[in-house]
Amino acid sequence: MKIYKLTFSIFLIATLVISCNSKVSNKIQETSNSNIKYAHGFEILKNGTKKTLIIKMPYPGAIEEFRYNLVSKKPSNKNELQTPVNSIVVTSTTHIPALEMLNIENKLVGFPNTDFISSKKTRELVKQNKVVELGHPDHINTETLLDLNPDIVMGFAINSNNKMFETIEKLGIPVLFNGDWLEETPLGRAEWIKLYGVLFNKEKEADSIFKVIEKNYLEAKEIAKKSTIKPSVMCGGLYKDVWYLPAGNSFEAAFLRDANTNYLWNNSTGKGSLSLNVENVFEKGKDADIWLSPGFYKTLNDLGEEHFIYTKLKSYNSKNIYSYNNTTGETGGVWYFELAPTRPDLVLKDIIKIAHPNLLPDYEFTFYQKLK
Repeated sequence: MKIYKLTFSIFLIATLVISCNSKVSNKIQETSNSNIKYAHGFEILKNGTKKTLIIKMPYPGAIEEFRYNLVSKKPSNKNELQTPVNSIVVTSTTHIPALEMLNIENKLVGFPNTDFISSKKTRELVKQNKVVELGHPDHINTETLLDLNPDIVMGFAINSNNKMFETIEKLGIPVLFNGDWLEETPLGRAEWIKLYGVLFNKEKEADSIFKVIEKNYLEAKEIAKKSTIKPSVMCGGLYKDVWYLPAGNSFEAAFLRDANTNYLWNNSTGKGSLSLNVENVFEKGKDADIWLSPGFYKTLNDLGEEHFIYTKLKSYNSKNIYSYNNTTGETGGVWYFELAPTRPDLVLKDIIKIAHPNLLPDYEFTFYQKLK
């Protein structure tokens, strides 16, 4: 239970890196071309044979952006990154599916807390010691990292102050922010696969994969519109006496809108999580048709024993509660946390299957399970 609650608390903050490279004002006007359609956090600019990667949204509230010229030779300064990358360390399980989809998971050489990895392909690499354990995500073992000497470390951060990544850069290993978790739309998050494409010279493959995901997502969204019924939905659950649930401008709320549901907090402001008291949530959500993601509970009995107020909800008594937390890898990592950001089309289909089961009669859940 401890590992699950740790993951839950990390997820509430978001999932996550710091880069200490070139900083420039994000007001610079670009004349180069970019094929980024949905994501707001990065750009890939091309001017002839020159390519520039810009991380525009490295952490919440960032006012500076990080720019890298991509070169094929050894970098001459911190403003350059050599591509293709031949070895990488990533720091969030959300970074792993893109590597696998591009068939470059063998480039991954290290990861902090490998027990969180759910993918069977990458777990096999862990077993073979081809992906080395690097310790706690906030305190990476720098001696082991130095032995691996990766071309790049991809991380995440909640602010600009991260001493661990500063130390890594002082060791001569480039650190690259990944701000996919700050995107406001599901397709915006998924489009970050193009970042891996440009780093590994797999741009055509990344573009092709994203187009399929985009097509699947938009087609599912159109299918959801066929329903004339919009079931009401509540989300989240209590954690240390605070009820966390998606804010109205979050990507989770976007899923619920695109699935043609009536998310009861859809009109709230904010891009992350709302932190509410149980009385307010109960008053608004007591008659909700569906309850999604109540926390780390295997059964309705487990949920009811945690807090008596849960048993007073319509969704509880109608047994219409679904959780993604029970679909896990062999060492306990939650599959949703790992794969969902890269495959929003599957998340959307799961929610449509829950809200409008007749619209996708042959579809089987990828992430969600109904509490029994």
